[in-house]
Amino acid sequence: MEAGFEKQLPQDHEYIKTFNEFRDQLFGANRVTVVLHSRHGDIWNENGLRRLLDVTEAISALPGVNRSSVTSLWTPNVFFTQVTENGFEAQPVTGGDVAPNGLTDEVIAQIRDRATRGGHIGTLVSNDQTSGAVTADLFDQEPGSGQKLDYIAFNKLLEGEIRTKFENDDYEVQIIGFAKQIGAIADEGRASTPFFILAFVLTALAVFWYCHSIKLTVLPLFCSLISLVWQLGALHLLGYGLDPLAVLVPFLVFAIGVSHGVQQINFIVRELAAGNTAMGAARASFTGLLIPGTLALVTALVSFITLLMIPIPMIHELAITASIGVLFKILTNLVLLPVAASFINVPAEYARRAMFHRERRSGWLTGLSRLAEPQYARWVVMIGVAVFCLAYWQSLGRHIGSLERGAPELRADSRFNQDALSIASSFNVGLDWLTVVLVAPANSCDSQGLLQLADDMGWAIFQAPGVVAVESAATLGKEYSAALNEANPKMLSLPRDSRALGGAINNLQKLQGVRARDCSVIAVNFYLQDHKATTIQEVVERVKAFRTNNIVAGVEIRLASGNAGVQAAINEVVEKSETPMLLYVYGTILLLVFLTYRDWRAMLVCCVPLTVATWVGYWFMKDLDIGLTVATLPVMVLAVGVGVDYAFYIYNRLQLHLSKGMTTTQAAKHALLETGVATIFTAITLSIGVATWSFSQLKFQADMGKLLAFMFMINMVMAMTLLPAVAVMLDKWIPRRRPVRALGIAAH
Repeated sequence: MEAGFEKQLPQDHEYIKTFNEFRDQLFGANRVTVVLHSRHGDIWNENGLRRLLDVTEAISALPGVNRSSVTSLWTPNVFFTQVTENGFEAQPVTGGDVAPNGLTDEVIAQIRDRATRGGHIGTLVSNDQTSGAVTADLFDQEPGSGQKLDYIAFNKLLEGEIRTKFENDDYEVQIIGFAKQIGAIADEGRASTPFFILAFVLTALAVFWYCHSIKLTVLPLFCSLISLVWQLGALHLLGYGLDPLAVLVPFLVFAIGVSHGVQQINFIVRELAAGNTAMGAARASFTGLLIPGTLALVTALVSFITLLMIPIPMIHELAITASIGVLFKILTNLVLLPVAASFINVPAEYARRAMFHRERRSGWLTGLSRLAEPQYARWVVMIGVAVFCLAYWQSLGRHIGSLERGAPELRADSRFNQDALSIASSFNVGLDWLTVVLVAPANSCDSQGLLQLADDMGWAIFQAPGVVAVESAATLGKEYSAALNEANPKMLSLPRDSRALGGAINNLQKLQGVRARDCSVIAVNFYLQDHKATTIQEVVERVKAFRTNNIVAGVEIRLASGNAGVQAAINEVVEKSETPMLLYVYGTILLLVFLTYRDWRAMLVCCVPLTVATWVGYWFMKDLDIGLTVATLPVMVLAVGVGVDYAFYIYNRLQLHLSKGMTTTQAAKHALLETGVATIFTAITLSIGVATWSFSQLKFQADMGKLLAFMFMINMVMAMTLLPAVAVMLDKWIPRRRPVRALGIAAH
């Protein structure tokens, strides 16, 4: 597995450009926060403060940490301000007059007083004063060497060198941040191996139940595994790893292979039951399924390639990973499988038993096939239209981005999310913050207009739901002004005199993440209660409205930095890319179907059921509060790819029977009887396999299991009911003028 912070960023987005441009001057978004929580009493004692110092030093020694950004009560970049006979003086909270070995009650009381006067309660010390925090920014690439930070290994260091070392019965260590989050996802991803094995075993048992032959059971599973090994080997040769958020992709590609493999086995068993030899059955399967199988896999390939439209490097890697797997499927499932099947020795008794099982399973399909009769097909089409309209209406306003507090990929009871919840409830600033940057001319520290603009923005956006605190040069400057006047609350305002204003702002030069030295860059930090998409979107919309309505000459308001700013950029890119991507996928399907069958009816017949199923899937996502993210978007693409498989296989048989002079109703009935069992069996088998993911500790894997199981089933239902009904009604409303021609290779 290989994770990276930078590859999650859409580099061409406005917010990410702002983040990259000012990340060295302001706080970045790739931050780790470690909190030392006292289980008994407050942090103000010798053991607590010494342990906090040890944690600070241990974090500073970790690879990939920007040591100048490490912040805690024990770092020299944390100040308090006091009035002396010489005026205001800013001094470190634990300066040269505080020694770790001399933590007497008097010294501890002094540190506590300094932390309080410095405004660090709620930031570096929890509001209930039972916890102390250490924060540090991380380099995604080590300066100088350019070596990438291994987030999986870094997470192990956090656990081994920080949590395990400093956590005991008296103190708890809580850790949040991207590095910890991605490490926790990777750990749970490895722990998900049993679910993959269980899904594989269930699939194997189901295929055996279907064909009653160990040899024919092994074939589709073996061919799918072969392509999976090739896929992972090719990725390694190309220099790619497997991102923890893409851990499901290999299994999804494996599922595509099983889907096509079962269609091959169904065809082979049908030919064997009809008395054909193994060689003859394999030839018939190859010629009969090469075109619909290739068409389906090429469609899936194009669907994954369209993911390249999303300008996020991680999704590009995911698209390449999936596309390589699908390319190998064309060779292993459409060529290798029938070739291998031709070497299988099948006893004559097997053909008799296969015919018996086939007739028994297909009996109930006779009733289902009556939906292809005009009097029933009309109602099926009307119900399909009603379902689509209802699904479209219900899916309006579907969620983009995360809908949960903490890490949405992990369950609420995971250690990471429990830590995030505890920190958010104990501190005013937690995991989530959004930074708006004001860019002004150099030497603007005495600019009343600039600081007033920052103050007005802070007040306006603070009213937004989910904003818990605001920090900027303006808010700190007002506190300085009040302190000059015996903390009179009436003086909690920005000085109107430029010299007084400049003096107040210049006093903030030792504080990080607030301003550049010459005030050419002013940061307004909004600390949020969570990073839900709705919370972030509301803040971003208010900032945009404020930017439009408050224009100051020479000042540019730019969005955005902080982890919430990065998440906002990702959400906007996903939302913007979704519709064009789906249009490209459907356009490709329509084009491929037309080029293959040369019939506009085929385009509608194959795509109408798929469209209805897709929108029902969006409705399902909205009702289950599954947001559209970089993890769920590929699953919807896969659902389109697998859903159209069913349509292609059914329509291919339907067209073959039409070419033999059957009516559309007769052809649809025969197509359902021939492919219906395999289609239903494939959908149920794959649904049961992925449904086991619901028990995974990875919440996004559990959600994907539910979503995939539903999409497999709804696509199957639409293909088995709406497809033949649409085909029948189209020919009834617009009769064909020419005889239907079967595809050359499929006619044999």
